[in-house]
Amino acid sequence: MKQLFSIVLAMCIALLASCNKTASTPSLRLFIVSEYVPQEVIDGFTKETAIPVTKELFDTNEAMLTKLQGSPGAYDLIQPSEYMVEHLIKRGMLAPVNTNQIPNLSNLLPEFKQLSSDPGLKYSVPYMAGTVGIVINTDKVKDPVNTYQDLFSAKYNQRIIVIDDNREIVSWALAAKGIPINDVTPDNLAKVKPLLAEWLPRVKIYEGPNPQRALLRGDVDLGIVYCGDAAKLIEQDKKFKYVLPADGAHRFVDSLCIPKDAKNKEAAEKFINYVLRPEVSKLISDKFPYTNPNAAARKVLSQSQLDNGASYPANAEKLELFKDIGKASSDLSALMSELRK
Repeated sequence: MKQLFSIVLAMCIALLASCNKTASTPSLRLFIVSEYVPQEVIDGFTKETAIPVTKELFDTNEAMLTKLQGSPGAYDLIQPSEYMVEHLIKRGMLAPVNTNQIPNLSNLLPEFKQLSSDPGLKYSVPYMAGTVGIVINTDKVKDPVNTYQDLFSAKYNQRIIVIDDNREIVSWALAAKGIPINDVTPDNLAKVKPLLAEWLPRVKIYEGPNPQRALLRGDVDLGIVYCGDAAKLIEQDKKFKYVLPADGAHRFVDSLCIPKDAKNKEAAEKFINYVLRPEVSKLISDKFPYTNPNAAARKVLSQSQLDNGASYPANAEKLELFKDIGKASSDLSALMSELRK
C-alpha cells in the first residue's frame, strides 16, 4: 500500500512540475498582415528560444485596429503601417520599445530610424518597406505609362487591375491633381471626385493579395500594385515593368510594435531582434521581395534581388509616407462607397 501511495505521489509531483513549467513558459502571439512572416522564420525563432508562437492574420490596418480595440491583451506583437503607427501612438496604445533588448536595431538604414510616424523608433521597428506603383505588361502595352492619368486612359478600359484600398486609390487622384496625398480635406475630396468617377469604371479587377495571377494569365495588362507583387512578376517574366508614377507615389513602411497591454513584451522584443539579423531578414526578402530597410541584410541579398527594379526602384525621388488623417478617413470612405456602388 505504501508503495502504491509513493507511486501516486511521485506522479502527482511530476504532473504539477510539468504544469508549472508550461505555465511559466512565455509565448508570443503575433497579429500580422496576411502571411507576411515566413513560417521558417517563426520555426527558427521557436527552435532557438523554445518560445512557442501563434499568429493571427489581418487584411487591413483598419481591421487590425478594430480587433486590437476589442481584444485588449490578446496580442504581443502587431504589424501596422506607418500611418497606423502614428495613430496608435497618439492614442497611447503602444508600449515603448526597450532598445537595450534589441541590439540588432543598428542594422537598420539611417533613413528608417527617423520616420515621421515615430522619430527615433520609440514605439516601432521597421520590418519591411516598399512602394505602390504601376506595373505594365510591355508585350501588350506599347505606349509610355508614366502617370496615373496615363494608366487610367480610356484606351485601357477593362484592362486594369488595382489594389483594393480606398486610401491608396484616393491618393492617386490627389497626386494627379498636384495635391499632397495626405491633404485629405472635404474640399480636396470634392476636387478629385470627378476624376475618380472617370477612372473607377475602367478598372476590371480590385485585388488584395496575389494580383500577379491575373497579370500572368493575361486577364489584365497593367495596373497599380505593391512593389513586392511587381517584383515577383518581374522574377517570373521580364516582359513586366514597374514604374513609379511621375506625379508621386506612396512609400509604405510596415513595422513591428508591441501593444501597451501585451502580456509577453520580453518575448516580443526577442522576436524583433531575431528578425533583424541579416540572415533572417534575407529569408523574409526571399519570400516577400519588398524594399528591405535592413542594411546588413542587403549585403547578403543576391545581385539579382538588388537589381529588381520593383524592389529597389531607381526613380524613387517623389515618395511620401501616409500620415494619420484622423476623422477625414470617414469622409474618404464615404466618397469611395458612393463611387464604387
